[in-house]
Amino acid sequence: MGYSTYLTFLLGYVSTFVTVYYLAIKDVPMLLSIFPHFLTFVLFGTIVGVPLSVLIGWLHLKRTRAYTAEVDIGVEANPYNYKLPPGFWREALAPTFLELLTQNRRILATNKMLSSEDEQKISELERKLMILISGGYVGRPRRKWARDLSIE
Repeated sequence: MGYSTYLTFLLGYVSTFVTVYYLAIKDVPMLLSIFPHFLTFVLFGTIVGVPLSVLIGWLHLKRTRAYTAEVDIGVEANPYNYKLPPGFWREALAPTFLELLTQNRRILATNKMLSSEDEQKISELERKLMILISGGYVGRPRRKWARDLSIE
Protein backbone atom coordinates (compact mmCIF):
# COMPACT_ATOMS: atom_id res chain seq x y z
CA MET A 1 0.00 0.00 0.00
CA GLY A 2 2.78 2.41 0.89
CA TYR A 3 4.68 1.65 -2.29
CA SER A 4 1.73 1.93 -4.66
CA THR A 5 0.29 5.03 -3.04
CA TYR A 6 3.19 7.12 -1.81
CA LEU A 7 6.45 5.92 -3.26
CA THR A 8 5.26 5.60 -6.85
CA PHE A 9 3.62 9.04 -6.64
CA LEU A 10 6.91 10.59 -5.49
CA LEU A 11 8.92 8.68 -8.10
CA GLY A 12 6.50 9.66 -10.85
CA TYR A 13 6.56 13.30 -9.76
CA VAL A 14 10.37 13.49 -9.72
CA SER A 15 10.88 11.48 -12.91
CA THR A 16 8.42 13.66 -14.83
CA PHE A 17 10.24 16.84 -13.86
CA VAL A 18 13.67 15.35 -14.58
CA THR A 19 12.59 13.96 -17.95
CA VAL A 20 10.85 17.12 -19.12
CA TYR A 21 13.63 19.44 -17.97
CA TYR A 22 16.64 17.52 -19.20
CA LEU A 23 15.14 16.17 -22.42
CA ALA A 24 12.91 19.08 -23.50
CA ILE A 25 13.85 22.35 -21.83
CA LYS A 26 17.65 21.93 -22.06
CA ASP A 27 17.34 21.59 -25.85
CA VAL A 28 15.13 24.67 -26.40
CA PRO A 29 17.09 27.89 -25.81
CA MET A 30 13.99 30.04 -25.32
CA LEU A 31 12.69 27.73 -22.56
CA LEU A 32 16.17 27.48 -21.06
CA SER A 33 16.21 31.28 -20.69
CA ILE A 34 12.89 31.11 -18.79
CA PHE A 35 13.98 28.17 -16.62
CA PRO A 36 17.78 28.45 -16.30
CA HIS A 37 17.88 26.09 -13.31
CA PHE A 38 16.15 22.82 -12.61
CA LEU A 39 14.90 24.09 -9.24
CA THR A 40 13.17 27.05 -10.94
CA PHE A 41 11.34 24.67 -13.25
CA VAL A 42 10.31 22.39 -10.35
CA LEU A 43 9.00 25.31 -8.27
CA PHE A 44 7.07 26.76 -11.22
CA GLY A 45 5.70 23.37 -12.18
CA THR A 46 4.59 22.68 -8.64
CA ILE A 47 3.07 26.09 -7.95
CA VAL A 48 1.18 26.20 -11.25
CA GLY A 49 0.73 22.50 -12.02
CA VAL A 50 -0.74 21.23 -8.76
CA PRO A 51 -3.62 23.75 -8.48
CA LEU A 52 -4.27 23.51 -12.21
CA SER A 53 -4.42 19.70 -12.02
CA VAL A 54 -6.79 19.85 -9.08
CA LEU A 55 -9.05 22.33 -10.89
CA ILE A 56 -9.14 20.29 -14.09
CA GLY A 57 -9.83 17.09 -12.14
CA TRP A 58 -12.61 18.75 -10.16
CA LEU A 59 -14.24 20.15 -13.32
CA HIS A 60 -13.98 16.77 -15.01
CA LEU A 61 -15.51 15.02 -12.01
CA LYS A 62 -18.41 17.47 -11.82
CA ARG A 63 -19.22 17.19 -15.53
CA THR A 64 -18.97 13.41 -15.67
CA ARG A 65 -22.18 11.43 -15.38
CA ALA A 66 -20.22 8.45 -14.15
CA TYR A 67 -19.52 10.24 -10.86
CA THR A 68 -23.23 10.79 -10.26
CA ALA A 69 -23.96 7.16 -11.04
CA GLU A 70 -21.14 6.05 -8.74
CA VAL A 71 -22.55 8.11 -5.87
CA ASP A 72 -26.03 6.67 -6.48
CA ILE A 73 -24.65 3.13 -6.41
CA GLY A 74 -22.70 3.88 -3.24
CA VAL A 75 -25.81 5.20 -1.52
CA GLU A 76 -27.87 2.18 -2.57
CA ALA A 77 -25.13 -0.27 -1.60
CA ASN A 78 -24.53 1.21 1.85
CA PRO A 79 -26.52 -0.86 4.37
CA TYR A 80 -26.52 2.02 6.86
CA ASN A 81 -28.93 3.92 4.62
CA TYR A 82 -31.52 1.33 5.69
CA LYS A 83 -30.45 0.57 9.27
CA LEU A 84 -28.86 2.30 12.21
CA PRO A 85 -25.09 2.22 12.57
CA PRO A 86 -23.93 0.62 15.79
CA GLY A 87 -22.95 2.85 18.65
CA PHE A 88 -24.62 5.98 19.89
CA TRP A 89 -27.24 6.02 17.13
CA ARG A 90 -28.66 2.67 18.17
CA GLU A 91 -27.94 2.97 21.89
CA ALA A 92 -28.89 6.59 22.61
CA LEU A 93 -30.33 8.70 19.80
CA ALA A 94 -32.94 6.37 18.31
CA PRO A 95 -34.33 5.38 21.75
CA THR A 96 -34.50 9.10 22.58
CA PHE A 97 -36.44 9.78 19.38
CA LEU A 98 -38.77 6.90 20.18
CA GLU A 99 -39.39 8.16 23.71
CA LEU A 100 -40.05 11.70 22.47
CA LEU A 101 -42.50 10.37 19.91
CA THR A 102 -44.29 8.28 22.54
CA GLN A 103 -44.52 11.18 24.99
CA ASN A 104 -45.79 13.54 22.29
CA ARG A 105 -48.47 11.01 21.37
CA ARG A 106 -49.59 10.86 25.03
CA ILE A 107 -49.74 14.64 25.32
CA LEU A 108 -51.69 14.98 22.09
CA ALA A 109 -54.08 12.18 23.08
CA THR A 110 -54.67 13.69 26.53
CA ASN A 111 -55.49 17.07 24.99
CA LYS A 112 -57.68 15.38 22.35
CA MET A 113 -55.57 16.84 19.56
CA LEU A 114 -54.65 13.53 17.93
CA SER A 115 -56.54 12.59 14.78
CA SER A 116 -56.74 8.98 13.61
CA GLU A 117 -54.46 9.89 10.70
CA ASP A 118 -51.85 11.29 13.06
CA GLU A 119 -52.22 8.24 15.30
CA GLN A 120 -51.44 5.95 12.34
CA LYS A 121 -48.41 8.02 11.32
CA ILE A 122 -47.00 7.99 14.84
CA SER A 123 -47.64 4.25 15.20
CA GLU A 124 -45.81 3.57 11.93
CA LEU A 125 -42.85 5.73 12.99
CA GLU A 126 -42.68 3.97 16.37
CA ARG A 127 -42.75 0.59 14.65
CA LYS A 128 -39.90 1.60 12.32
CA LEU A 129 -37.84 3.00 15.19
CA MET A 130 -38.29 -0.25 17.13
CA ILE A 131 -37.10 -2.22 14.09
CA LEU A 132 -34.04 0.02 13.74
CA ILE A 133 -33.20 -0.16 17.44
CA SER A 134 -33.37 -3.96 17.31
CA GLY A 135 -30.90 -3.99 14.41
CA GLY A 136 -33.30 -4.51 11.52
CA TYR A 137 -33.72 -2.73 8.22
CA VAL A 138 -36.42 -0.31 7.14
CA GLY A 139 -37.14 0.77 3.60
CA ARG A 140 -36.38 -1.25 0.53
CA PRO A 141 -32.68 -2.01 0.14
CA ARG A 142 -31.82 -2.97 -3.43
CA ARG A 143 -29.13 -5.48 -2.53
CA LYS A 144 -30.34 -9.05 -2.19
CA TRP A 145 -28.62 -9.78 1.14
CA ALA A 146 -30.09 -6.66 2.72
CA ARG A 147 -33.56 -7.48 1.38
CA ASP A 148 -33.38 -10.95 2.93
CA LEU A 149 -32.67 -9.42 6.34
CA SER A 150 -35.32 -6.73 5.99
CA ILE A 151 -38.13 -6.56 8.52
CA GLU A 152 -41.25 -5.13 6.97
